[in-house]
Amino acid sequence: MAHSSPLPRRLTRSRADKFVGGVAGGLGAYFDVDPVLVRVGFAISTLFSGAGLVAYLVLLAVLPQEGEPSTLVPA
Repeated sequence: MAHSSPLPRRLTRSRADKFVGGVAGGLGAYFDVDPVLVRVGFAISTLFSGAGLVAYLVLLAVLPQEGEPSTLVPA
């Protein structure tokens, strides 16, 4: 009996739920939380240490946009 497994979830930047680059929307969808909470987390982290901005920029650079192939994993 063939058992089909669901496709693995993929962390991507959101096309639909984006404020700047879609990082918070993509993280919210991946972890099933409200993207506003992710945005607030980035903002608070940026205000206290600057790490939120660095993390956002790194994720913006490395995460593929929703619907695009990943460049990090060979096909």
